[in-house]
Amino acid sequence: MAENARKKVTAPAVRSRLRSEGAEPLVMITAYDAPSARQVSAAGADMILVGDSLAMVVLGYDDTLQVTVDDMAHHTAAVARAKPHSLIVGDLPWMSYHVSVEETVRNAATLIRAGAEAVKLEGGRKRLPMIEAIVDAEIPVCGHLGLTPQSVHAMGGFKVQGKKADAAMELVEDAKALAHAGCFAIVLEGIPVRVAEMVTKAIDIPTIGIGAGPDCDGQVLVYHDILAIEDRFVPKFVRRYGDIGTASVDALSAFVADVRGQAFPNDDESYHMADDQADALGLYGS
Repeated sequence: MAENARKKVTAPAVRSRLRSEGAEPLVMITAYDAPSARQVSAAGADMILVGDSLAMVVLGYDDTLQVTVDDMAHHTAAVARAKPHSLIVGDLPWMSYHVSVEETVRNAATLIRAGAEAVKLEGGRKRLPMIEAIVDAEIPVCGHLGLTPQSVHAMGGFKVQGKKADAAMELVEDAKALAHAGCFAIVLEGIPVRVAEMVTKAIDIPTIGIGAGPDCDGQVLVYHDILAIEDRFVPKFVRRYGDIGTASVDALSAFVADVRGQAFPNDDESYHMADDQADALGLYGS
């Protein structure tokens, strides 16, 4: 379908996309600026996640804990300027929804004013007051369960969650509570396949998997992982669909070589004066 013929994706439209009811799987891809947002939208993705993962893949930090609401708003606005057909979901960063309900709603509103059309936050039942308040402010909310990167220190690292029966049941109960609180979808990250299947069957809103197996209602990957731009750490669940990283280095290396070898710029890539104007300046052959 042509880009200009696609309908804008909305949170209610996403909420209705359940594979159990015959819908095709949802696709979410991260994007952090206007060029990548245009590409993701042109590719046909249903959702763009302006993820706090920008801390690691764009800003060079070792985890997601360094980004602020202002950082997220800055990048959300850049994505929104591309006017993608994909639903724009802005990540609420660490400590933006942990202190008070009032501050949480203000921070969610900041991302909406920047151009987000929904927000995402991490955590289970302990986040219910925050989720309910954001939903009450008529802002769509996407949940996030399992491996929640903002809890990296509490979890003792980036580890698969829900591997034991009691932990798996906790995830199911958390998902039910988030769905009841009004979330339109839930990201499931880093959990066993069977647990993701259990969660997906237990709720009536879509699950979006990342390292959660094939039985979710949709899948999400990071733009820089799909294109092999980020190569410091490659999780097991990442599949490369291109090698833009290598291609970029090759192209840049060719430019460096041409400049040093005086092969760039050539005559066609340069601007010239009319001969009479060059003569007036005492210049010849310019």
